[in-house]
Amino acid sequence: MAVAKESEALSVHEAVMVASAHVDAIPTLAVIGEVSGFRGPNARSGHCYFQLKDDQSAMDAIVWRGTYQKCGFRLKDGMKVLMTGHFNIYAASGRLSFVAKSVSLAGEGLLRQQVAELARKLEAEGLMAQERKRPIPRFCSRVCVVTSLSGSVIDDVKRTLARRNPLVVIQEAGCTVQGPGAPQSIIRALRVAAEARPDAILLVRGGGSFEDLMTFNDESLARAVAACPVPVVTGIGHEPDTSICDMVADRRCSTPTAAAESVAPALDEIVNQINDRKVRLERTMQNLVASEEATVAQLGESSRRAMATYLQAKRAYVESLASRRCLSDPMAPFEVRAGELNLTEERLNAAMPRVVSRARESLEKDARALGAAGRRLLSPFEAQLRASAGSLDALSPLRVLARGYAIARDAEGHVVSDASRLSVGEDVTVLLGSGSFGATVSSVSADPGNDKAQTSS
Repeated sequence: MAVAKESEALSVHEAVMVASAHVDAIPTLAVIGEVSGFRGPNARSGHCYFQLKDDQSAMDAIVWRGTYQKCGFRLKDGMKVLMTGHFNIYAASGRLSFVAKSVSLAGEGLLRQQVAELARKLEAEGLMAQERKRPIPRFCSRVCVVTSLSGSVIDDVKRTLARRNPLVVIQEAGCTVQGPGAPQSIIRALRVAAEARPDAILLVRGGGSFEDLMTFNDESLARAVAACPVPVVTGIGHEPDTSICDMVADRRCSTPTAAAESVAPALDEIVNQINDRKVRLERTMQNLVASEEATVAQLGESSRRAMATYLQAKRAYVESLASRRCLSDPMAPFEVRAGELNLTEERLNAAMPRVVSRARESLEKDARALGAAGRRLLSPFEAQLRASAGSLDALSPLRVLARGYAIARDAEGHVVSDASRLSVGEDVTVLLGSGSFGATVSSVSADPGNDKAQTSS
């Protein structure tokens, strides 16, 4: 073997670049493998680092933050994934890594992702809500088992029910629990079981792989279980197995045997519970009777004391009535009343003169007061009246007549102040200072210097 000359040797960086150039020529690959040694996402960068391996080989893999956020699930060790990407050599270390452009679940992982998506969908619709689920009767007298009649599960269920409570009547509805067409077969069996109207339906199956139990993750079967008119109890697979049918059922048990035990309490346990409740009921009844007896006795004593007090009060009332004078001497009230009337009469007769005298004195006093008040009120008006009378008397025509003058009036009573108004022969009345007389006009003169009209009486 020829030894290379030092002048022909490549530096490490040059060698890595040569390898990188050849690696870059490799086209985009799709690789299936199992996640191992998962680290990420990195707290600072958000990138994920792990190994992708199978039974024979392993390679480093990198999932950048953006790619990881788009995949829609969390990577973890043991998960089988399908990665599309290309190889890359990190120049600083010369390490070969597979850089993923896309990541999706493969095999069982993909199935689990699909199951999880269906579970979220049904949960959002309320099919898994606890308040929707119906209570299972505590003591089921008749149950219907929906399962494969060719396996050992049906025998285990029968033995469990017969051992715990042989009084439980068992009905069977056979179906296929695995493989193509199994969901539709179970749906038909559920319909047949529901038509029999048992207390509960046991939907059971033995253990198996995740793929074997995928029948019970079917959406149409899950909806049929939720819509079943009879409460459904599931016992599918083993303890860690949980299917969609378990989630929507009215009760989920870990195994078929546990499902059978949950609907059929042991007969000896029932007997013990009945005896225990009998003892507790007897004690409760005795305590209740004793309490009621004490209450009745207390009420009786209270009633006796209340009645004695009541009778004593009534007796005292009757005795007080009997001691009244109106009962012992019926005429006494009238005599007392007559005496009071006589006394009142005497007082009235004695008081009447005094009342009349006081009234007379009061009236005389009031009369004097009214007289004095009247005089005081009239005094100013009397002086005014005298002055007015003096003025009126001074102006009165009667004073003129008293000095020898006369007043003539015509037939109509009008004062005659002008002789020309009279006619000869006209009757007039002449008023004097004292008395009057009638006259007839004999002549008329209109000259005031001549004699006045001559009249004849």
